[in-house]
Amino acid sequence: MTFFFSDTVVLLFDFWSVHTPTGLALSVLVVALLSVLYEVVKMGKARVLRRALLAVPPSLSREELLEPEEGDGGRGATQGRWFQFHVAQALLHVVQVVLGYALMLAVMSYNAWVFLGVLVGSTVGYFVVYPLLRVG
Repeated sequence: MTFFFSDTVVLLFDFWSVHTPTGLALSVLVVALLSVLYEVVKMGKARVLRRALLAVPPSLSREELLEPEEGDGGRGATQGRWFQFHVAQALLHVVQVVLGYALMLAVMSYNAWVFLGVLVGSTVGYFVVYPLLRVG
């Protein structure tokens, strides 16, 4: 299969069938925005990981995080925060995987316009979101 330029394409589902240049432009815009969202989620995962690492004191071992003892002097709160960050990161990972596979399947329509939309969206998303990693 090769890439082709056409205003007729079926993206991801049968109901997302495009037959006009306007429909294609809107579809490419949606795909580009999904690519930007992918980059935002990727950055969000990195920020959650950084916050999780900062929330856990370096003196805690893995065993203390998983199995706190009675009268642990507040370490249960640390375990709770660590678990919340872990759940948040897992949910963001699921969203990132779903978006990534959806974008991959959109590119596999082999429509060059859709492919360019994913590239532009990913580039813009990375360009806008990456500096935010240093802010927080």
